Amino acid sequence: MFSVTVREHLMIAHSFRGEVFGPAQRLHGATYLVDATFRRAELDADNIVVDIGLATRELAAVVAAFNYRNLDEEPGFAGVNTSTEFLAKVVADRLADRVHAGALGEGARGLTGITVTLHESHIAWASYERTL
Repeated sequence: MFSVTVREHLMIAHSFRGEVFGPAQRLHGATYLVDATFRRAELDADNIVVDIGLATRELAAVVAAFNYRNLDEEPGFAGVNTSTEFLAKVVADRLADRVHAGALGEGARGLTGITVTLHESHIAWASYERTL
């Protein structure tokens, strides 16, 4: 299996509901490194997994939709605990939509999966992996 990973960053504010979150129930900020890994079994006609420039551009566009925002105030996240795991899935699903729409080029139609990892810190991160 071949893979290519591109990286972006994301800065948000949010709060959580539930005792399990302790002090994170209060409004707080989070800064993530966001890695998006694209996979395929065989390289395309140009011997690449995906166009890195297009993958970088599309990841940046997905992240920009909620960068520097308080997610508690975003209608799409109303009543949701926007955990690191949850946000990894949101980014992966939105990237998958862009792959299916052709935004990453025709060669990207041969991709078989995406994994998105959000790094909360140098010691903690969460990922979501999905097929295409």
